[in-house]
Amino acid sequence: MNATTIIIFIGCLFLLILFLWIVPLGLWFSALLSGVRVSLLQLVLMPWRKVKREVIVNALIMGTKADIPLNRNQLEAHYLAGGHVIPVVNALISAGKANIPLDFKAATAIDLAGRNVLEAINTSVIPKVIDTPPVAAVAKDGIQLIARARVTVRTNIKQLVGGAGEETIIARVGEGIVTAIGSASTHKLVLENPDSISKLVLNKGLDSGTAFEILSIDIADVDVGKNIGAILQMDQANADKNIAQARAEERRAMAIALEQEMKAKTQEARAKVIEAEAEIPLALAQAFKEGNLGVFDYYKLENIKADTQMRDTIGKGGQTQTKQK
Repeated sequence: MNATTIIIFIGCLFLLILFLWIVPLGLWFSALLSGVRVSLLQLVLMPWRKVKREVIVNALIMGTKADIPLNRNQLEAHYLAGGHVIPVVNALISAGKANIPLDFKAATAIDLAGRNVLEAINTSVIPKVIDTPPVAAVAKDGIQLIARARVTVRTNIKQLVGGAGEETIIARVGEGIVTAIGSASTHKLVLENPDSISKLVLNKGLDSGTAFEILSIDIADVDVGKNIGAILQMDQANADKNIAQARAEERRAMAIALEQEMKAKTQEARAKVIEAEAEIPLALAQAFKEGNLGVFDYYKLENIKADTQMRDTIGKGGQTQTKQK
């Protein structure tokens, strides 16, 4: 075998591989055996349209085997829109087996809305249980109760597009539990009849506007928490005590200020007395000059002062002796 023959053989082999890659004869033959009529030209053009031909052909084969009419152009459009073709077809097959009304348009809309359409169909057949987080509420007697609920839901296919999700269901159920416990006169009534909570919550129609239908609400557990009423009373008592202490401190400060003010006034009066006493000698001298006071009058005044000082001395001495005894 010469070099030319080898080159020709390699070239033919390359052309054959290229042909088989461009023209998927195996995929076309599998579709043909499955009863799917798709032209070979369309299979060749699919990669040029940015469509994965294996996904489209497998979806057509699945739909044909399940007696679900599917259109290739619609499948390609859904694929190009970013949808999940195979899960949508599986959801259509599951819905058909479960006698759930679901067409291709609705299924693709649900898929493009970001929801798992196959999971939604499965939840419609087998209801889903949602466990709510612990919800704390206070009864009218001030006792806190902590409740946990189990919500059994079923998917509402008609509300999947635009309907609220599980978070809304959990929030609404929690709000209903708080309302039910808060309306109870005592916490003992709730502990004796926990089903009263579920009945009250279930009658509120919490699934309106959501993508689910609530089948039942069961209270899984109810625990007794803190005595919120007593805590609030203690806080109020402490607040009243602090207010009373603040007012007493204010009155004490005002009393001290008044005392300081009275002391200042007393010192001011004493200063005025001392000042007046200092002017007495000047007044006496002026009286001597003007002739209004004679020598005998002055001696009488001095005698009166001496007598007064003597009486004061005698009085102080008697008081000292009394204290010593």
